[in-house]
Amino acid sequence: MTKPLMAKATAVWLVDNTTLSFKQIADFCGMHELEVQGIADGDVATGVKGFDPVASSQLDQGEIEKGEKDPGYKLKLKFNAAATGEEKRRGPRYTPLSKRQDRPAAILWLVRFHPELADAQIAKLVGTTKPTIATIRERTHWNIQNIQPIDPVALGLCRQTELDAAVQKAAKKKAAEGGLMTDDERRKLVSTEQSLGMGTEPRMPSSIAGLENFSLSQSDADERPAKDFSDAESFFNLPDADEDDEDEDDKR
Repeated sequence: MTKPLMAKATAVWLVDNTTLSFKQIADFCGMHELEVQGIADGDVATGVKGFDPVASSQLDQGEIEKGEKDPGYKLKLKFNAAATGEEKRRGPRYTPLSKRQDRPAAILWLVRFHPELADAQIAKLVGTTKPTIATIRERTHWNIQNIQPIDPVALGLCRQTELDAAVQKAAKKKAAEGGLMTDDERRKLVSTEQSLGMGTEPRMPSSIAGLENFSLSQSDADERPAKDFSDAESFFNLPDADEDDEDEDDKR
C-alpha cells in the first residue's frame, strides 16, 4: 500500500489540521501539488469530509511533527501488517452497468475484424468471460440476430492504446509460430495509425504472372544470329540519295 486510504479525504484533513507544505501532503497522499493547493483554496474536494490518518493508524503524530519542522521531510506511511502480501485482484475488467449491454456488439466486432486475438485478450479488453465469447464466435448467443458489430473503443469499453497493444502482441505471436499472413491480415495486425499510413502494395497483373521467371537458355541465345545495327541507314531502311533524285526526274 503506497498511499493512505481515502487519499483525498486524508489530504483535506492534513490541510485543515497541520502546517505541512502542499508538496509534503501531495507526496504522502499520491496527489499533485496543485490539487492540494486547490483543496486549500476551496476549489477542489468541496464538501469532502476530512479523514484523520492518525486516528486510523495510517500516520504517526511524530511524523507530522517532523514534517512541520522540516519542509523537505517526506512523511512515512505507518506499517500495516494486514496489508502485507496483498495483491491486485486478477480477472476481467469491471464494466459499468450502463455499458454491459454493449459488450456483445464489441465482442462481435473483435471476433470479426481481429480474429487473431485470443479469447483471454478479448475478455481483458471488454471485461467479459470466455463462455460469452464462445457463444458469439459460434453464433449461438440468444440475441445474435440483433447484434451489430461496434468498435469497443467507440463504445468506451477500452482505450485505443490497449487495443493496439493487444493486436501487436497477437502479431508477434503469430509471427513466432511461422504463420503466413495475407495483406488484409497484415493490416489488421498493425495499429490503427500504422494501418492508415500504409500504402497499397504493388501487385503484378495476373496476365503476366509467372513471366518473371521466364528466361532463355544460354544455348538458345547463342543460336540466334546477331544483328548488325552499326549502319544507321540500314537500321532505318532509308533509300539511297541517288534513287530519290531519279524518282524526282521521272515525276517531272
